[in-house]
Amino acid sequence: MDTGHSALSGLYRQIMWNRLIAVVEEQAKALMRTAFSTSVREAGDLSAGVFDRRGRMVAQAVTGTPGHVNSMANGVAHFLKKFPIDEMRPGDHFITNDPWLTSGHLHDITVVTPTFVNDRAIALFACTIHVVDIGGRGFGPDGRQVYEEGIFIPIMRLAREGRMNEDLLEMVRHNVREQDQVLGDIFSCAASNEEGARCLAAMMREYRIDDIEALADYIIDSSRATMLERIRKLRPGTYRSKLRMDGYEKPIDLVAAVTIGHDGILIDYDGTSPASQFGINVVLNYTQAYTSFGVNCIIGSDIPNNYGSLSPVSVTAPAGCILNVEHPAPVAMRHAIGHTLPDLVFGCLDQAMPNAVPAQSSASLWNPTFRGGDFAVDPTEVQAAGGNLRKFDVLSFHAGGMGARPNKDGLSATAFPSGVRNVAVEITESISPVVFWRKELRQDTGGAGRQRGGLGHRLVVGTVDETPFSVFITGERVDNPPAGLKGGHNGGHARVSLRSGKKLRSKGQQTVPAGDAVVLEIAGGGGYGDPLERDPARVALDVKEELISRRAARDLYGVVLKRGKADIAATEARRQELRAARG
Repeated sequence: MDTGHSALSGLYRQIMWNRLIAVVEEQAKALMRTAFSTSVREAGDLSAGVFDRRGRMVAQAVTGTPGHVNSMANGVAHFLKKFPIDEMRPGDHFITNDPWLTSGHLHDITVVTPTFVNDRAIALFACTIHVVDIGGRGFGPDGRQVYEEGIFIPIMRLAREGRMNEDLLEMVRHNVREQDQVLGDIFSCAASNEEGARCLAAMMREYRIDDIEALADYIIDSSRATMLERIRKLRPGTYRSKLRMDGYEKPIDLVAAVTIGHDGILIDYDGTSPASQFGINVVLNYTQAYTSFGVNCIIGSDIPNNYGSLSPVSVTAPAGCILNVEHPAPVAMRHAIGHTLPDLVFGCLDQAMPNAVPAQSSASLWNPTFRGGDFAVDPTEVQAAGGNLRKFDVLSFHAGGMGARPNKDGLSATAFPSGVRNVAVEITESISPVVFWRKELRQDTGGAGRQRGGLGHRLVVGTVDETPFSVFITGERVDNPPAGLKGGHNGGHARVSLRSGKKLRSKGQQTVPAGDAVVLEIAGGGGYGDPLERDPARVALDVKEELISRRAARDLYGVVLKRGKADIAATEARRQELRAARG
């Protein structure tokens, strides 16, 4: 290829940058195509990326979650400390699920694979996935130490020169409930990394380059410079925000101070509640991941995510607080708190960038596990059902409403900030006796505002043969709903109960009796702006689509409807009445 210019100059560098993003996207797609579990295959609970020889993330796949990819961005360096890249050989694969080095709990497995060109390791591909089971108590917050939460895999070899570590695989096989799914997903990780390596090698042959160091420097330096340019346009200073979450045994207060300076942004979580006795704690790496994502959403959403764009954002949290727990604290449900960090960061950035951030979202992903079998439910229920209950263990993903944005309504039943997709109920029903009797949006749960919050949704889940089963719940926003912004109203509370009416705890393993079902009602997002400023025609459309009730239209939005349309004169009178009542 004779261009008259260096292959890494100008246009070619940008083309190869885009090509590299396509390479890691193909890596992620290969992972999803070959995965055994619904969490990876259907929900996309994964990350994929390519790293240079120094362990710096150069590009990430668009497919995936911020918690996985931004944690993985810091995690690959730990692999290189134990296994120097020049000692790696073709066919090597490395693995860990160490929560403190990667993405925060044992259910997430990270696999790292070197890529060779001309017999030299020139890059690393890495991926992180959420496996359906890792042993221990199961996917719930009830453990008191990480030892109870499953098998802990330190950084070690998954394969040596193409030969899998059968001792490790045998150990995993005898410690998990869903052997085929877990082992199949581990093999899928290795296969997807190899696919990334194949695509990268093809790209390098096409552009006649022997390594990616110059390209990596260009990508990282450009991204860092652009991110710093955005930061330097902000008003310098320190801005503070506070957020209360339900917690497990008691409420949790999250406190943040965002300091904007010439050389970057520092987020300090001093003042945050101490660690919980249960598995809702967050390791610092995961805290950094979602904090960085929150900053980038507002400041650098169009800047590719890599080592360069992440480096201007620094995060600190006192050791021992719930956002920086130390081993062996339980961490299985770290996302229940970790997913709310963007909302906390937004509360700070709103002071530096008025009219730029959304209202609070439901945020915490609801990913209940449903489990059946004689040893999975309360003994009294087993005895009443006559025993011999069918064994199953299935994980499902569901989300509430997003907060309204300054110029747009919030999205309903959408996983923000995780980006994980809701698993189709038909998929879960096809692999287990679980049946979803209802799955519907919850009317009036989107916070009222000039821009309405997204709606949460309701699930009623039982078993097709009406046998008892256990549910592992990770609910949030039951006592502390998502707050509105700029006069917008709060989103609707979450609730957890049985269909028969009994209230359940929002977190932890609980038994659903025979013939009953669990009702999961996920919160809606907060509203943005004064509801009395919402276009009456949009309110009328929301009523028509059953997103809000006629009563909410009149009492919250001041819109009077006649024959399905807003009565302008009556609406203006009603709004004046509501404004007067405010004083």
